[in-house]
Amino acid sequence: QVQLVESGGGLVQAGGSLRLSCACAASGRIFSTYVMGWFRQAPGKERDPVATISLSGYTTYYADSVKGRFTISRDNAKNTVYLQMNSLKPEDTAVYYCAADRFSRGITTTAAAYDTWGQGTQVTVSS
Repeated sequence: QVQLVESGGGLVQAGGSLRLSCACAASGRIFSTYVMGWFRQAPGKERDPVATISLSGYTTYYADSVKGRFTISRDNAKNTVYLQMNSLKPEDTAVYYCAADRFSRGITTTAAAYDTWGQGTQVTVSS
């Protein structure tokens, strides 16, 4: 069984920064075998990928809307994945979800590939 717990969301003014963390608790398989990703969902919209990261952390994917502002990273020794968000904009307001793809070997970017999800953390950016 795998559990993902996000933290770090909150209210911030436009131009500010937040860092999201996602701690993984897993029995059996280990965190370093999971492709990890961050997704977000705004009210009335679909859940979209924000950033994903490979097993080693050397390969990353970013949505065009966050390139140059957000950075995904992982610490396999701490079973944690991070999302550093800088230069936040009101359109970044959403619930942010951490997700694990436990079965792929390469990086994946679609929500359908991810089989385990956290409960979500709210990020609100005021103008």
